[in-house]
This record gives sequence, structure tokens and C-alpha cells, in this order.
Amino acid sequence: MADLYPDYFARFYDLIYHEVRDSVDNRFYLERIRETKGKVLEIGVGTGRLFTLGLENNADIYGIDISPSMLDILRAKLLPEQNFRISLQDIINFKLDSSFDLIIAPFRVFMHLTEKEDQLRSLNNVCHHLNPGGRFIFDVFVPDLKPLITGLNNVVDFDGEYEPGKRVKRIVSTKPDVINQIINISFRLEWNDHKSDYKREWKTSLRFFFRYELEHLVERSLFRKYTICGDFDGNELYPGSKEFIITCNK
Repeated sequence: MADLYPDYFARFYDLIYHEVRDSVDNRFYLERIRETKGKVLEIGVGTGRLFTLGLENNADIYGIDISPSMLDILRAKLLPEQNFRISLQDIINFKLDSSFDLIIAPFRVFMHLTEKEDQLRSLNNVCHHLNPGGRFIFDVFVPDLKPLITGLNNVVDFDGEYEPGKRVKRIVSTKPDVINQIINISFRLEWNDHKSDYKREWKTSLRFFFRYELEHLVERSLFRKYTICGDFDGNELYPGSKEFIITCNK
């Protein structure tokens, strides 16, 4: 299972990912939410980057996450009467009374599942929670072999203000485990508040996937059919694809 997001990481999550991720996948997932007439579930709802947009568009949307610190931030954004929509659960074992027409696991949620048994259990658990004809959509990145083999060393991927005159910086390092298809990632956050400077480090791991591995995995699951696209515009896989967008149909 994934490591829990620490509170200091959750604190700056919206700021950082508004810059580095929103323009990549927001439109795609929001369109899928809008076109769904029934209930929607977001797995890995986090601080509500997509979930809150779904609510604003009158979607009957629900969310689960394994990180209490992320859900605390999301709850603070919601009206009290909307808190029933989110719960602390994981993709492998979650249980909800409702069934859904659309379930999404955006932004690499599935890559936190490093063991194949957990991957298959998750797919089947999701399938059990879908209505007939329902869809499960998730994304993982297409492996770029050079940085996977060599790793990254103290790359700054965000540096900006979180309040006037106060800055936060994120520095990323990676160490690959090619045999086990694991990327060991270290995130270091550095910030100031006019009184002190802070540094915190958080480590996590992601499993990377290749095309036919994904196909074999889904074909072992309960899903009856699937498609894999190469970008968030719905194009087929092509040599320059950076994303696998997998849509599984019950």
C-alpha cells in the first residue's frame, strides 16, 4: 500500500499541484464526471482537486482516500452536510453501500500499488462497486527509460509563494529498482514563515507499468473489456505517448 501523505505535504498539496498537474488532466476527468448521469466515485480523492469541481458541476460524487491529513483539508472545504461523501478507505478493501456508474483513480493512484496481488484485488473490488455498463478510468505514466535507469538528483519541480512573502520549494530525487519496476522517490519540502526555515523529507514508492503488462493485468480481472489511450485527448497509443489512460468496462 501507499505511504500516507504527511500533514506538511498535504498543507502545500493544492498549491503545488495546481501548477504542475491541473492543466494536464483536469479537463479530461471533469468531462467524464459531467457526462455521467449516475453516481461517481473518486479513489485517491486527496484534498479534492477534482472532487470539488465535480460538486460545483452538480455531480453526485463521492471520494475515498487513505490519508487522514489530505481528507482533513478536503473536509474544511466542504459544507458539513456534504461530509458524508468522503471516507477514509483504500482501493483494495473499500466497501460502500452504493454502486457507481463511473469510478476514477486519477493521477497515478494505481501506481502506489506495488504488488500484483493488490493490483488485481483492487481492480476486482472496483468492478464489484460498478453498475452494469459502468466504467473505471485510471492513468499511469508511460515509462521513460533513461530517467528510470539513471534516476533524478535534487531536481526542483516547484518554487513559489504560498503566502505573500513566504515561499515553499519542492526538491525531488529518485532511485530506480528496475528489476522490481519500482521508483523510490524522495520529496524534500523547504519553506519559511518569516520566523524560521523548515525542511521536511517524505519518501514513497511507485510501480511503473508497460503496455502489455497492463493489458494482461486487466484481462485477468473481472472487467469484460477495456481500452488504453495514449493521452488525455483520447488518441491511440503512439511513439510519443507519455500517458496510459485505461478505461475498464463492466
